[in-house]
Amino acid sequence: MSDESRKNIEDEISDKVVVTCALSGAVANRSQCPYIPYTPEEYAAEAKRAYEAGCTVVHIHARRPDGTPSYLIEDFKNIVEAIKAEVPDMIINLSTGAVGLTREQRIAHVVALKPDIAALNMGTMNYAKYSPKRKNWVFAFEFINSIWDIEYFIENMVKVGTKPECECFDLGHIETIYPLQDKGVLKIFQVSIILGVVGGASADPRNLVYLSSKVPAGAQWQVIGISKEQWQLVMQAVVLGGHIRVGFEDNFYLPTGEMAKSNGELVEEAVKVVKKAGKDVATPEEARKILKLDQARALATQ
Repeated sequence: MSDESRKNIEDEISDKVVVTCALSGAVANRSQCPYIPYTPEEYAAEAKRAYEAGCTVVHIHARRPDGTPSYLIEDFKNIVEAIKAEVPDMIINLSTGAVGLTREQRIAHVVALKPDIAALNMGTMNYAKYSPKRKNWVFAFEFINSIWDIEYFIENMVKVGTKPECECFDLGHIETIYPLQDKGVLKIFQVSIILGVVGGASADPRNLVYLSSKVPAGAQWQVIGISKEQWQLVMQAVVLGGHIRVGFEDNFYLPTGEMAKSNGELVEEAVKVVKKAGKDVATPEEARKILKLDQARALATQ
């Protein structure tokens, strides 16, 4: 491809927004939201609804059919295969976040399934959600991600051509990227700025302005807003030139305050925000170019 052709393609997609949908998460369950998918068939149906609404990437935490969170390769495999059968060109992003598992267990499904993208949590932290109404914690635990674990995950992702998604809950997580780049460990990657978890930065729009300014030059980034503050952060990320994630992992509610009945409804609202900002959502083909997924695959052959 000539330099001129490449520039024309880059110009065409520079104003496109990649919409990711986190279908289920691993913490919430149907007592909190009855529409969270559990079985592979339900994941596939939710992925299709999200895709038809404008989503091009799905982020997946696996579950057993009874809803129990799972890190078994077979459960990830069954879910991914069901989604691909319904939406063949969907971009797959698999979680590696877990508590109480070895690093080998946390990355095994990525090595086996070779997804397009995998989450790479960028630091150890308290990870909690607090309810002012209850005057108590909804959940609270220590999320361990040592520098050595991070390097181990990157090594295994690169080996199979999976692009790391650096999940950053605070400034220190973003700044950890720089020495990993300097060391030559982290080359092709993207960044998720996650706001609204107690232990990380709050869902204050001013935090997004500052943190997005610290993302390494040339790296694509998205915002992940937790709970009801998500919608103002979605709008702000689009305006700032970032991408966006919605879905039941992060938030159950539409901007009206009504609980969404599917991930597709959340994606529909996100797409409305994108269009109000004068932009458009990326197609799967455009998203692959924007996120440089082919380049990440190429690293596996070097």
